[in-house]
Amino acid sequence: MTEQDLPATDEDLPPTEQATVLTTPRLRLREFTKDDVDALVELDADPEVMRFLTGGKPTPLEEVRDEVLPKLLREYALFPGFGRWAANEKATGQFLGWFGLRSAERIGPGCATLGYRLRRAAWGRGLATEGSRALLAKAFTELGVQRVSADTMAVNERSRRVMEKAGLTFVRNYHEYFPDPIPGTEHGEVEYAVTKVEWLRRFGQANPR
Repeated sequence: MTEQDLPATDEDLPPTEQATVLTTPRLRLREFTKDDVDALVELDADPEVMRFLTGGKPTPLEEVRDEVLPKLLREYALFPGFGRWAANEKATGQFLGWFGLRSAERIGPGCATLGYRLRRAAWGRGLATEGSRALLAKAFTELGVQRVSADTMAVNERSRRVMEKAGLTFVRNYHEYFPDPIPGTEHGEVEYAVTKVEWLRRFGQANPR
């Protein structure tokens, strides 16, 4: 089942309980709840945050409330251990954005994709790298994932640096068709990835199984 297959209704959605998924020295990653609509709308309202996603256009409140959040919440039950999680700063409790580790069996067995979207207040502090490394550790040591990949626009240098610092390496440059391309689309997309063997050799066990 893909994200497009997930129904966007409120039936059987999780309660408004913030279940912690993992913590890092500065971050608490937790499950989203119905109460996070405004936080997501505010995140996507920043044109710089959305620059390489929509060309700076915000995500409408109705879309977040009726489509994005319901689908996101359903992923927790449909794909245990995977999903997109809210990131709160441990010291202040402030909502900083989200990180995602999503099952990608369509790519191949044991594959997952990494994603992140943070408020500008969190930029330049190493938080994107910190959260991404924590999710890679979870993927390879808890979830049986064999390969994690991440994609972004080729011109998105900030996101590419995060991928590299997290331990992913450049795989390829490719082009997709977009009916309404944004500036920079002409340079294509890039894929970065790391396998479990590569990650364990660099960050974990010396002799991975």
